[in-house]
Amino acid sequence: MLRSFVSRPTLGRISLSPRTVGGALSIHCKWVTTEAVNNEVQLVRHTGADQGILTLSLHRPKAKNALSRSLVSDFRKALEEIRNDREARVVILRSTVPGVFCAGADLKERATMSPAEVEQFLYSMKMSFKELESLPQPTIAALDGAALGGGFELSLCCDLRIAGPRAILGLPETSLAIIPGAGGTLRLTRLIGSSQTKALVFTGRRFGPYPALSMGIVNDVVEPVECMDEKNTEEHGLGYERALEWAREILPNGPIAVRMAKRSIDHASSVDPATGLDVEQLCYAQVIPTEDRLEGLRAFKEKRKPVYKGR
Repeated sequence: MLRSFVSRPTLGRISLSPRTVGGALSIHCKWVTTEAVNNEVQLVRHTGADQGILTLSLHRPKAKNALSRSLVSDFRKALEEIRNDREARVVILRSTVPGVFCAGADLKERATMSPAEVEQFLYSMKMSFKELESLPQPTIAALDGAALGGGFELSLCCDLRIAGPRAILGLPETSLAIIPGAGGTLRLTRLIGSSQTKALVFTGRRFGPYPALSMGIVNDVVEPVECMDEKNTEEHGLGYERALEWAREILPNGPIAVRMAKRSIDHASSVDPATGLDVEQLCYAQVIPTEDRLEGLRAFKEKRKPVYKGR
C-alpha cells in the first residue's frame, strides 16, 4: 500500500506512471505543502519478487536536487513512513536527475533566509541525515552523478554506496572558506580514517568512482558502457540498477537478523571493544526467540530456501 504525505490537513495526490523501475510500478508520492503540490521526493514500494525493497528518489531537476526547506521536510516525512513500515526490508536512495545525486544545500534559498531561519533549516537538515542514518533497515545510496558537499554527506548516512560510471564525489567546502557542516568530517573519518579524510577535506579534491572504491568509500562501481561520450545520459541509472542487485541479495535474509546486525555494526565503530561485544550479544539475543530463526533451521534441515516473515 502506498501512502501520501501532507504538511497540513489535506489529501495528498498520487500519480501512476506506466513505466516500471526494476520491475515495480513507478508510483510518485506528491506531498502537499503550504506553497504548492510538488513531487520532489518520490517513494516506490516494489512488488512481486522485489517486495520489501523501497526506492526513495530525489526529484528536483531544476535545482540539481539541492536541499531546500520543502524537500527536507518531505524527505523527513518519507523517512518516518519507512521507519514504521514493518514490510520494508531494504531502502535505496537515488536521484532521478541525470548527472547529479544531490548538490547539497540550496544556497540560493539560504541567501533569502534570516539568521534564525538559517539556524532552523540547518537543524532540520542535520536531523534528516541522522534519521536516514538511524533507519533500522539497511540503506543503499545509488550515486549516479555528482554528490558534492552536502550531497556527499547525505550519501555517507547510508550503509552502502554504489557508484555509477559518472559519479563525482567530494567535500569542496574549504574552497568556499567553510567546512563540511552536516556530519561529513565525522562519518568520513569513521569510514576511511583521519589521514585520508584530512587529505580530501584540506584539498577540497573531487574524485571519481574508482578512487572512491580504492579508499573504501563506495562498495561497488559500475563499468562505463562502450562508446560513451560526454553528452550520453543513458548511463544515468546504472548505479541504481546495481544497487537493486545488492538489495536483492539482502532481501532473502532474515529481516530481523539484518536489522540487528546493522545495529551491532553501527555501535562497533563508536564504542570500545568490550562494549561492542556486549552490544553484539544483546543484538544476538533479539534474534533467538524469533520465528525466523526456527524457519532458518527447518529450511536447512529440509534442504530448501527459507521463507522469512520478519517475526
